[in-house]
Amino acid sequence: MSVRVTPRAAILLVVCVIALTFAVAPFRAYLGQRGQMASLSHQMQVLESQNADLQRQAARLQDQSYLQQLARECLGMVRPGEIAFVTVPQHGKPVPPPC
Repeated sequence: MSVRVTPRAAILLVVCVIALTFAVAPFRAYLGQRGQMASLSHQMQVLESQNADLQRQAARLQDQSYLQQLARECLGMVRPGEIAFVTVPQHGKPVPPPC
């Protein structure tokens, strides 16, 4: 049994091969862009979370009692008339507050 290829079938085969060849590049670009979109979406979620944290921190910095607490703990400030005491360890350097 021999397969006979007609000129019409050969032209159709060539057209299909050419169409598939030209379809590969856009499909690869689509897959690359889809991966890039997923990466950017994840990055956007991380940045939105960081932005929300910074907004909460900025709101806290508007509170006068919180600012006084920071000034006392981090900068060692005291109110007029108060006396500040600093404990120094016997060995090694004093450890500053984690501010």
